[in-house]
Amino acid sequence: MTQQYDAIIIGSGQAGGPLSTALARAGYRTALVEREHVGGTCINEGCTPTKTMVASARVAYLARRAADYGVKTGPVEIDMIRVRQRKRDIVDSFRSSSERRITGTPGVDLLRGEARFVAPKTVRVDGDELTAERIFINTGARPSRPPIAGLDSVPSLDSTSIMELDTVPEHLIVLGGGYVGLEFGQMFRRFGSQVTIVQRGPRLLSREDGDVADAVADILRQDGVSVCLETDVLRVEPGIRVLVRSTAGERSVVGSHLLVAVGRTPNTDMLDLQATGLQPDKQGFLPANDRLETAVPGIYALGDVKGGPAFTHISYDDYRIIKTNLIDGGNATVDDRPVPYTVFIDPQLGRVGISEEQARASSRNIQVARMPMRRVARAEEVDETRGFMKAVVDGDNQQILGGAILGLEGGELMSMLEIAMYGKLPYTVLRDAIFAHPTLAESFNNLFATLG
Repeated sequence: MTQQYDAIIIGSGQAGGPLSTALARAGYRTALVEREHVGGTCINEGCTPTKTMVASARVAYLARRAADYGVKTGPVEIDMIRVRQRKRDIVDSFRSSSERRITGTPGVDLLRGEARFVAPKTVRVDGDELTAERIFINTGARPSRPPIAGLDSVPSLDSTSIMELDTVPEHLIVLGGGYVGLEFGQMFRRFGSQVTIVQRGPRLLSREDGDVADAVADILRQDGVSVCLETDVLRVEPGIRVLVRSTAGERSVVGSHLLVAVGRTPNTDMLDLQATGLQPDKQGFLPANDRLETAVPGIYALGDVKGGPAFTHISYDDYRIIKTNLIDGGNATVDDRPVPYTVFIDPQLGRVGISEEQARASSRNIQVARMPMRRVARAEEVDETRGFMKAVVDGDNQQILGGAILGLEGGELMSMLEIAMYGKLPYTVLRDAIFAHPTLAESFNNLFATLG
């Protein structure tokens, strides 16, 4: 028997979950199919648990620095079981809240199971067939498994399993210098592990400007993390022995634990997309146009599964685009939307808009405002002066094109820049504004004063 719906959503991530309730409230009979946990990567394996553990690691870091503030403490010990339980409790709370919103909305059927297409408008879920004129794919992505010789012969961790450790690793080797590898690398260094990060490219965070990436590497090294750049992994041997090759030659790095953090693979391979006529790209991502429509009418791709920036807030904005177009009668697209993000190392790296390198590669007349965090009074007062602020400005109309804030609460400061960008304010407004003293916000007075 085939059940008829107005809409089927595959995956309850940060696009699929809110879309299900919005469609139901608009009168669509909606099926939301979830094979594991409501909330997607963000709540269950991504933002929520990792930032919870980052917070624990920062407390350990500050406790060790207590003497710098004139505070005497005893030895710092890490209870990983308690750290893990705190993480689990917060995840359970967020997940339960999301699930209650969905199941408490009339018109939504939350179905547990694996969805596979049997036709362009029909999916099978554990033997039951569902059909709808509109189907939304929000299946996300999972940690990638690189083709490294010997990797399958040793125990290894990914960004999900590492958060279930009940003891602090003696020596954690991290393969990958992206934001996942850096957040976990610094986190476990603060928990007490020796940490080695192995990055194939010439710098960490390969999409960032060179000065930003260099400053991040310096900060990690100051924290005692070993950062190996331009280093290829040749093979992995039992005993967690990683044979690497760099400009200095070949050597072995021996650790107690291995974290593989080299990207993510989209969850399209289990959908039987051939039944729809859809063809993923060579990485497995599902292409969609600026309105999130795939090549098959009535099928949409939302969130990480479509490729592009893999952030929770982008997935949620995908939901808003669908809602605007399908329910509100608008005409929203992904064109020209800003892509803000924060790398939750400490200090944070907040980024929005175009980078300096991108701006210089364009034909624009640009100016670059730059200032070290040590010139920020609030940062001095709390003894958190590492990093710098940078903003890229259009020299012809004084509009802010982008910014990178590597410093105390860098994500929050970046958000202030983003608000100014949304309002199309010239940088002079922030340069001349009155902000309360002493706050981090007033740093924009001095940052933009560097432009004259």
